[in-house]
Amino acid sequence: MNAVVPWGALLSLVEPYYPKVGNGRRPVGLEIMLRTYFVQQWFNLSDPGVEEALYDSASLRRFVGVDLGLAAAPDETTICRFRHLLEEHKLGGAMLDTVNLHLATKGIRITTGTIVDATIIHAPSSTKNATGERDPEMHQTRKGNQWFFGLKTHIGVDSKEGVVHSVCTTAASVADKHMLPHLLHGEERKVWGDGGYQGQGDVIRQAAPQAQDMTCRRTRFKNYVDEEATRKNTTKSRVRAKVEHPFRILKRVFGFVKVHFRGLKKNHNHLCAGFALVNLYQHRKRLAPLGA
Repeated sequence: MNAVVPWGALLSLVEPYYPKVGNGRRPVGLEIMLRTYFVQQWFNLSDPGVEEALYDSASLRRFVGVDLGLAAAPDETTICRFRHLLEEHKLGGAMLDTVNLHLATKGIRITTGTIVDATIIHAPSSTKNATGERDPEMHQTRKGNQWFFGLKTHIGVDSKEGVVHSVCTTAASVADKHMLPHLLHGEERKVWGDGGYQGQGDVIRQAAPQAQDMTCRRTRFKNYVDEEATRKNTTKSRVRAKVEHPFRILKRVFGFVKVHFRGLKKNHNHLCAGFALVNLYQHRKRLAPLGA
């Protein structure tokens, strides 16, 4: 990832908001903090956890650029303040846009097809905390016969390259179809989605006038099964399956299966930055120079 991440562009994005050297305590180097933040994403570490990991792992220290002979690793408070800085200025979404622009310069462009989908991220349902209540911005929803409590992240993915170009975050109880207009970039010719998006043809055409509705249709009725619709759904699903790859990387490779913070705003910023890294991870073999 050291050879894949566009460090220059991302550092230029954060630099205007980062503290400058003044009369007070000298700030930790921006590149060290950005690399620490990405390590935290890749290994699903808390603020104290990533501080401890930097002291335990020589390879992580080399990647981040920490030399214990010269200075200590960033402490958990410094790491927390840097994350708050990114949240305050909504730099997670800006990171996603910057990474996608970088991918476009490498020939990995967002085309005219979008696949939409959503996944649930669990939140603690216990009330044994300081406030004595659940996170008021999270809600529960039923999927099949099982109930889940947390948030839902909705994404729009390019149908050719698998690049995540749009991210929305809501309570888990919000239906997938309600976020559909926010997941389209407007230049689509085709929009794919599962059965949760059926019947949204008018909404799709309002957001993307030239788009064809390729969402899956209902196949089972009271007295019969529509075999033709079943065959069409199977064909559509071969394309639609590509939307599951970013979710797999986010949840299984990066370990993001539970929310990290209270409230939707903080988690949304974290998810946007996470999907930016997902895009880079998906195309790392095409982006990394030979021998890297």
